[in-house]
Amino acid sequence: MEVTDIMTTLRQRRGGRPAEAAEEQPSEEKNVKPDGKIQSDHTGGKLWNILSLTVGGIVAVCLGLLTSVYVATLHENDLWFSNIKEVEREISFRTECGLYYSYYKQMVQAASIQQGLHGLVYDNKTESVRTINILERMNVYQEVFLSILYRILPIQQYLEPVYFYIYTLFGLQAVYVIALYVTSWLLSGTWLSGLLAAFWYITNRIDTTRVEFTIPLRENWALPFFAVQIAAITYLLRTHLQPAHERLTLLAVFIATLLFSLTWQFNQFMMLIQALVLFILDCFDMLPTAKKNLKKGGLLNRLGKLFLHVLFVSCLTLLVNKLIKKILNLESDEHIFKFLKAKFGFGATRDFDANLYLCEEAFGLLPLNTFSRLSDTLLFYVYIFVLFPMTVAAAIVAFRNLSGSTKVGKFVEKMEDWTIALKPGAAYNLIHTVLFGCLALSTMRMKYLWTSHMCVFASFGLCSTEVWGLILKCVRLYTSQRTCVIRYSLPIITLLYISYKFWPGIMDELSELREFYDPDTVELMNWIKSNTPNTAVFAGSMQLLAGVKLCTGRILTNHPHYEDKNLRERTKQIYQIYAKRSPEDVYKILRSFGTDYVILEDSICYERRHSRGCRLRDLLDIANGHIMDGLGENEPDLKPSLYPRFCEEIKKNLPSYTVHFTRVFQNKTFHVYKLAKHK
Repeated sequence: MEVTDIMTTLRQRRGGRPAEAAEEQPSEEKNVKPDGKIQSDHTGGKLWNILSLTVGGIVAVCLGLLTSVYVATLHENDLWFSNIKEVEREISFRTECGLYYSYYKQMVQAASIQQGLHGLVYDNKTESVRTINILERMNVYQEVFLSILYRILPIQQYLEPVYFYIYTLFGLQAVYVIALYVTSWLLSGTWLSGLLAAFWYITNRIDTTRVEFTIPLRENWALPFFAVQIAAITYLLRTHLQPAHERLTLLAVFIATLLFSLTWQFNQFMMLIQALVLFILDCFDMLPTAKKNLKKGGLLNRLGKLFLHVLFVSCLTLLVNKLIKKILNLESDEHIFKFLKAKFGFGATRDFDANLYLCEEAFGLLPLNTFSRLSDTLLFYVYIFVLFPMTVAAAIVAFRNLSGSTKVGKFVEKMEDWTIALKPGAAYNLIHTVLFGCLALSTMRMKYLWTSHMCVFASFGLCSTEVWGLILKCVRLYTSQRTCVIRYSLPIITLLYISYKFWPGIMDELSELREFYDPDTVELMNWIKSNTPNTAVFAGSMQLLAGVKLCTGRILTNHPHYEDKNLRERTKQIYQIYAKRSPEDVYKILRSFGTDYVILEDSICYERRHSRGCRLRDLLDIANGHIMDGLGENEPDLKPSLYPRFCEEIKKNLPSYTVHFTRVFQNKTFHVYKLAKHK
């Protein structure tokens, strides 16, 4: 017997009926007067629902638009974006952001849409001496779509291409906030919960989004669609859905999932976790489903079937994954698994790619100061307060579902309160927040998946009848009136507290004006455009070369989109300019990739940002089997290099270096050398 069946039996024995049925099928006796005329209670209730839905929807849209304006204003104020030069605007798209935006610029400037697409499909500028399909290698469908839209819409006279691009992304923030708002509203039954979720998202902006300073990042495109998917699934898990509503919701889930997958290269990991959420809920019978094969027999029988089922699904998943990679020769995520293996202590590694990720702060553990910031807005405190009873409820419901008991006794009556507090939508969002919380704790870059959903989950719990009813019944203070007062008063008090504490800071932030300033990079880009041929090939760091492609259109040897095995190997070879290698070796490596110019950066050659062992030059030394610079221990099998560090020694203009390299540009940050073309 299902949990809902037990609850129905309980209510029927008490002379009542299920809460859901009572809500959807109001008693006709209450709506009929003694003279036979129907009362207007039901009509009034419908009007009130329509009014509430309208007001809640308007509030959601307004909050979404305000969030878009807020982040757009912060971006403008931070860079003075509307008044700086075009080259400075492009340089502000740092690292891989510049690479992604370059394809939008390329499509907009192409002679025709067809030629622009041809240039992406047969690209020979992103990786020298190699033609690649950009649409196949990278998630740039959004740039292609936007560029085509910009070309066909009559807006060129009023709006520059860069503004059309960034305003679209800021507009997606409105979609993001509305989706979070709707999810919280669906879970709690009141749009006040959505209002609180949106307020928390905005006041915790440092930890919920970074769109204002890394605009083209794939996550800024993808997470709004991910939030829409979660909202649609939450609605889909409601009971008594009409067939038309169910079909429309399934369509929304499909479209949101498709767009999310197209816009982020890490979508497969997120989808795996989403599938795991639904799999867990189905295993514990927390979803409205007719699958009964795991839900027959006693507790031990069910646990045994469940264990075998999980084992079979896991083995099948791994087998299919291996077969697909083998057949299609896919090795794009190989470095991720190396990184994860080393990160979780399954053996040390000298692999350059894995260590490159391990040494990046974004891929480290979530810093503890994150929780202090989230606590300032009360978000983290409320989240933990809601998470604990919901987790206990889920554990009890899971145990009851697996035990399969059909006895309706005192134990069942006591557990009724726990069951009411865990509807399918709430169970889905509970497992979702737990799994993504684990992901965020282990990898800081993934915190944006968790913190935004944390706003939803905390606001839902604070406004939930079920959660407060459960808590009040546990302390024997439950009345429906008291529950109603608490679920509305506490969110309002929280909103007032947030507004009082953070409104002045937000106003100060919006009034603070800065200006973009990076004269060395601007000087470098202007020199490249003026003093090198259009067909020149440049080598250097991945991050800098993305800017070189965007600002100058020159050909690159490597770039920051790291999801290709050949590119990773190529990058490791190019980075020998910062290793202890002979000038002859470095020259041969660079010329093998068609390099005409190499850019050396002092910030990398003399890096102090990372500790010893995580500086780029250290990673190269370890991978090459050489002893690292500076005081400290080295592994016993590392050997001293026969040559000094290339990036330092080349500046001495020794004959062994000048025969291959000629310095043609220099400022406080960059040194550009032209490679000789020996016969």
